[in-house]
Amino acid sequence: MYRLARCLVFLLAVCTATVPVTAGADPGSEILDVRPLGGRQFEVVVHSAAMNRPITLWMSHPGPGAPALYLLNAVDGGESGGPWTTRTDVADFFADKNVNVIMPMSGRASYYTDWLNDDPALGRNKWTTFLTQELPLLLGSRFAMSGRNAVAGLSMSATSALNLAIGAPGLYQAVGAYSGCPRTSDPAANAYVHAELAVFGANADNMWGAPDNPAWAEHDPMLHVDQLRGLALYISSGDGTAGPHEYLGDAGIDGNPVRLLERMVVGGVMETVINGCTRPFVDRLATAGVPATVILRPAGVHAWSYWQDDLHESWPLFAAALGA
Repeated sequence: MYRLARCLVFLLAVCTATVPVTAGADPGSEILDVRPLGGRQFEVVVHSAAMNRPITLWMSHPGPGAPALYLLNAVDGGESGGPWTTRTDVADFFADKNVNVIMPMSGRASYYTDWLNDDPALGRNKWTTFLTQELPLLLGSRFAMSGRNAVAGLSMSATSALNLAIGAPGLYQAVGAYSGCPRTSDPAANAYVHAELAVFGANADNMWGAPDNPAWAEHDPMLHVDQLRGLALYISSGDGTAGPHEYLGDAGIDGNPVRLLERMVVGGVMETVINGCTRPFVDRLATAGVPATVILRPAGVHAWSYWQDDLHESWPLFAAALGA
């Protein structure tokens, strides 16, 4: 039902139609707890003064002196459909790599941004402040990080990753945007964002104001590609047709033909729309002369198996940029 609702959101968007960093993080942010999960994995709980609540993180920590990769979850924030840690091999993949992997285990429908107003359904969202000001200082000090960072996201959070990098110059050296729609301010994209957040009971007007509010253009990566210059960029999308992961034995399908059909139909529609967003963005990067590693798969739907592939394939680019 959840994926069907998201598919309807994409259809509605098609048919209807730089993140400023707060000057100085609020005092009072602190690490509340660090709990070992085995190996290099930890659960870290951080109090965000900006949001006035604790945020739980999953973290893979290799030891002192390593850079950081901030890995963002999909539109549910990993709270219902599952985070990277249960949907991919992220823990195993990074078990021998010299990088801190940091994953917020919340943030549903937030676009990981600072909202103008509190939302009755979501509460207070000040994710830009948390991710770019509160968290790097706290984790960098506690875990002796190198100070070099990358950020990557998928679907909703692919847009977030681009906006975080645009709005915090110098903080990140690499950005990954996997199967995202890097548009927010044109009428179709605006309608899509409103409808997507409405699935979670949230009102996008509380995020960036009414559709004519300049904040929508400020958070539209299509309008700020020049500010991505100098970063190691990885941009990906499928075309919506069945690809190499659409078979009964694939992870997430697990031999269930109903799940396979759902992935092909619902995931196919969603990735078709994503592809229609990604190609103009890639063209805009090329026109502006901003280098990027672009993966436009000739087949593939909106599914975690492809984002696991993206994570693996983008890592060499990130590692080089991070000095990992």
